[in-house]
Amino acid sequence: MPHVSRDVVFVDGVRTPFGKAGSMYAETRADDLVVNCIRELVRRHPELPPERIDDVAIAATTQTGDQGLTLGRTTALLAGLPRSVPGFAIDRMCAGAMTAVTTVASGIAFGAYDVAIAGGVEHMTHHPMGFDADVNPRFVAEKLVAPDALVMGATAENIHDRYPAITRERADAYAAMSQQRVGQAYADGVIQESLVGVALRSQEQGWGLASADEPPRPGTTAEVLAGLRTPFRPHGRVTAGNAAGLNDGATACLVAAEDTATELGLPVAMRLVTYAFAGVDPEVMGVGPVPSTEKALAKAGLTIEDIGAIEINEAFAVQVLAFLDHFGVDAEDPRVNPYGGAIALGHPLASSGVRLMIHLARAFRDHPEVRYGLTTMCIGLGMGGTVVWENPAWDGTGTTATATSGAAA
Repeated sequence: MPHVSRDVVFVDGVRTPFGKAGSMYAETRADDLVVNCIRELVRRHPELPPERIDDVAIAATTQTGDQGLTLGRTTALLAGLPRSVPGFAIDRMCAGAMTAVTTVASGIAFGAYDVAIAGGVEHMTHHPMGFDADVNPRFVAEKLVAPDALVMGATAENIHDRYPAITRERADAYAAMSQQRVGQAYADGVIQESLVGVALRSQEQGWGLASADEPPRPGTTAEVLAGLRTPFRPHGRVTAGNAAGLNDGATACLVAAEDTATELGLPVAMRLVTYAFAGVDPEVMGVGPVPSTEKALAKAGLTIEDIGAIEINEAFAVQVLAFLDHFGVDAEDPRVNPYGGAIALGHPLASSGVRLMIHLARAFRDHPEVRYGLTTMCIGLGMGGTVVWENPAWDGTGTTATATSGAAA
């Protein structure tokens, strides 16, 4: 019996404030960060009977300890969802939450689900990236990858080598702009609307409440960044100021079939057009968004000129600039990360994909003249991921292009 693909929509997304590793979440469990997000989604949408949730997909890069034990199922139970709601864990390093969304979206498009929760968590205080990993020695012994391919900062320096026009000065200028845009977004109340407060406990300081992101430094300037050292290479270009930090945080979102959203009265923030993942040399993993975006745009029958809003994860400034230079987009283009990005907000690895979607949904709401947008990110070990979205509030102005691909592509 032939299947008819269903339209898939992003209903809503929430996240915890992002913390610095070793700081405000040091005594908070990773799974409890996810639980806060799931509970907030259910609270915000009383029109959704919890028993209608068909699955819970939660990503983590380091799946051990309080990030292990099939996170989707354990967090669903801890959040008080009906025991009939299943769940699973997923991993694609930095693109974990993005992959959680595309995985459940594919199930919805196929007809296996009506509504699902997808998200991710990374507690880099408890689980530093690569901690306790047993990397196969053949990778280096057989020269399958260069030794620095597993050091993300070193791969960013390699991108600087590949594209000498991307100087440290350009990277620092971009990083300073990200900080300034986050500061403005906070001043405008943009970021706060998606945040879920988290109760904190410290043996030394007692109880507290996380209500804002910890990493941003809105007063940062390129001149200040120019004085930072380069830890990955002597006289290098990558610094703590033009890269995302080590962070803790969680995200979650509701994804649904559009007809189910209509039936239940759920809001529709974005409509999924298509998505793509691509592999690149692990030594320059940051260029991954270039082929994944080319692949996704080709599937959709669109070009970069049709894209009116871009949310790209800022793992490193050089990686963002390589993407923008490839597509001929100016670093200060207001379409790109208008509310700032991970350099300022933080990048809790597997959670960040949904954070990008939250920002894109807000950009769609603020700009009804924009019809298409995308979320994209580089992924450790040499990959990129891109999701193309359509604005359901498009007012008919702007691009007249029509995507040719469906959610199941």
